[in-house]
Amino acid sequence: MAAQVENTHPRINLTAITDPPSPLTLHNLDDLNSYGRNGLNVFLTSDIDVTTSPTWLEGVVPDSTTGKTHNAISCAIVINDHGSGFVDAFYMYFYAFNQGNTFWFRELGDHIGDWEHNMIRFQDGEPQAIWYSQHGNGQAFKYEVVEKQGKRPITYSAKGSHASYAVAGIHDHTIPDLNLPAGFLLDYTSQGLLWDPTLSAYFYNYDPEFASFESINDSPVAAMTFKGRWGDEQYPDEDPRQPPPFFGFRKFVGGPTGPWDKQLNRTKVCPETGIPCIIRSNLGA
Repeated sequence: MAAQVENTHPRINLTAITDPPSPLTLHNLDDLNSYGRNGLNVFLTSDIDVTTSPTWLEGVVPDSTTGKTHNAISCAIVINDHGSGFVDAFYMYFYAFNQGNTFWFRELGDHIGDWEHNMIRFQDGEPQAIWYSQHGNGQAFKYEVVEKQGKRPITYSAKGSHASYAVAGIHDHTIPDLNLPAGFLLDYTSQGLLWDPTLSAYFYNYDPEFASFESINDSPVAAMTFKGRWGDEQYPDEDPRQPPPFFGFRKFVGGPTGPWDKQLNRTKVCPETGIPCIIRSNLGA
């Protein structure tokens, strides 16, 4: 997360902000909320042309023994204690670059910055269900059925897109909340290098009444409350980096919003997207 801020500058409507906070850090990032519709129009834009593959976009490889990312924090763990033993724990994963899917030999949906997450719902200290975010939606499962290492659940991060899945294999996500082994828009997951994001993470409590974050161990609150986008704005069609549109779809699209925008006070295990919330008891469903 810190590298993303260090290697970008804020822009609105493709124009650099005049006199932004300097230096911009994870601890003052929400100062940008005073610009452009309370920060909603702000994009953290790469200092270097991303098509030249700057090294900071490559991220940090976890330690092959422990799964820890050294000298890099790419996870935010957010706890929402609803009371009466009802707790939601969000595990937010940050990636420097999202590579979109290839459809008819065209790569579509690339963007700088990427946030994905799991949410585990607890009752009286016992995990009940888990949510896996996938593109605009995702899947939920009973906790007892998912693959685990000890008591901890396994998540498979898709190659390029980082969508979170409960199983390894090929996943078609053309239809939201339906995971098919073949189709038009495919994600690929496998038992690759293990990453334990909890070993290098920021920690927060979330207050739903005020939609506010409480820092644990000096974790930067501004990184959670920044309302802008963690990446470049979608390049115009006349930008030489942007290939011609493909049935209205572009190769490069805008960066994502951060954890504040992931329905941290949801009623159901699934976020409200208009799609029925199905908590599956079968990994093959």
